[in-house]
Amino acid sequence: MTGKPDWTGRRLEVEVGAVAHGGHCVARHEGRVVFVRHALPGEVVVAEVTEDAGGGFCRADAIEVLTPAAGRVSPPCPLADMALGRDRCGGCDWQHASGETQRELKAAVVAEQLQRIAGIDWPVQVRELPGGLLRWRTRARLAVDRRGNAGFRAHRSHRVIPVEDCPITAAGAMAEVTDRRWRPGAELTVVEDSRGEVHVTAVDHKPQRRHARPVARHVRGGEVAHESARGRAFDVSVQGFWQVHEAAPDVFSETVARLAAVPSGGVAWDLYGGVGLFAAVLAEQVGPTGSVLLVESSKRAVEDAVANLRDLPQVSFRAGTVERVTADEELPVPDVVVLDPPRKGAGRAVVDAVTARRPSRIVHVACDPAALARDVGLYAERGYRLRELEAFDAFPMTHHLECIALLETTGE
Repeated sequence: MTGKPDWTGRRLEVEVGAVAHGGHCVARHEGRVVFVRHALPGEVVVAEVTEDAGGGFCRADAIEVLTPAAGRVSPPCPLADMALGRDRCGGCDWQHASGETQRELKAAVVAEQLQRIAGIDWPVQVRELPGGLLRWRTRARLAVDRRGNAGFRAHRSHRVIPVEDCPITAAGAMAEVTDRRWRPGAELTVVEDSRGEVHVTAVDHKPQRRHARPVARHVRGGEVAHESARGRAFDVSVQGFWQVHEAAPDVFSETVARLAAVPSGGVAWDLYGGVGLFAAVLAEQVGPTGSVLLVESSKRAVEDAVANLRDLPQVSFRAGTVERVTADEELPVPDVVVLDPPRKGAGRAVVDAVTARRPSRIVHVACDPAALARDVGLYAERGYRLRELEAFDAFPMTHHLECIALLETTGE
C-alpha cells in the first residue's frame, strides 16, 4: 500500500506534455504522472481520472479543453465526442487530431521507442496511405451487449458501446451488423473483401456451459474472403489474418519487395508468412531457379497459402512455429529473410535463429513500436544494423501504425 488517496473520479487541470506509446499524452500533477487520452501535446485540459494505478501514475480522459493545440479538430464520429466522457467508444485514439498531427505523433512515438529501447537516434516520417482518414478499414471485430446491440468496447473496459456506424470502417460492412439484434455476449467479425462482398461471422459464447467451446456461425457470405494485392488473388479465411487497411497489402508488398531485393536464383525465407502476401513478391524476385520458404503456425493459413501460390513451384511451405522450424539446421541458407511477427515481436529466440544463418538482409515488419525497438536492439547484438525504416499510417484515427525495417549485416 502506498498510503496515497485514490484519485479515481477526481478532475485535474493539467498542462499536457509529450505523446507516449499507447494513444495518450503525459502530464504531471502533484508529483504524479497522468496519462491523458483525448488530449494533444501543449494543451491545457481538465482531465477526469479513470484509473488510479497506485504509486506514481494514473490514467485520465480529457473532458474539457482550456487551451487547444493547433492540430485539434472536431471528431468525425459522434462516439468520440468529449461530452460523452467514459461512454466514448474505445476504438479510436486520435479523432480529435488532424491527419498531419496524427502522423507527427506516431513518428514521435517510434523515434522515442527506438532511442530509449534500442539506443538509436533515427528520424522518422510516417507516410499516409491512399484513401484518407475514413472508411479505410475492411475488417472489424465487434461485441454484443446484453440487449443484443453490436458495438465496440469502451477503453480498457468490457463494457460495450453500441454503434449505428463506424466512420473508419467500410460503410457496407457496418450496415450488415448494426441493423439487427444479436445473441447477447456474441463476438462478431465483419469483412468487406476486395470484391466488395461482405462476410459476417458470429461467435456465440455460452457462459452457462462451463466447458462448452464457442460456436462460430457464418451469418452472411462464406468462410473465405477474396482479396487481391499487386494484381494477384488471395483467398483468406474470414477468421484469418489480412491487412485491415484496403491499401496496405499493395503498399506493404511493394515496400518489402524493394527492401528485400533478393537476387535471381537466390533463397528467401518468409517467416510468419500467413497466406503468402510477401512470399508472392519474393518468388517473383528469385524466379524459377530460386527458392522461397514460407513458415506459418496457422495450418489454415498455410492451406490458403498453398492454394494462393500454386502457380509458384519455387515456394515451399512449413506449418509450425517459427521458433521450431528455424531450429532445423537442414533448411536452405537464406540470402534474405522477411519476417512479420505478431504484436509482441520476434524475440530473442527467433532473432538468434535468423541471424545465425547470416543473411545479407533482413526485412522486419512490425505493428508495435516498442516491439520493433526491442527486436532492433537484439539484431544489433548479433551484428545487424538498421539501414532503412518505412513507417505507414495504416490505422488512421488510432495510435497504431506499421513499420517495415531493413537491417543489414555489419560484417562483424
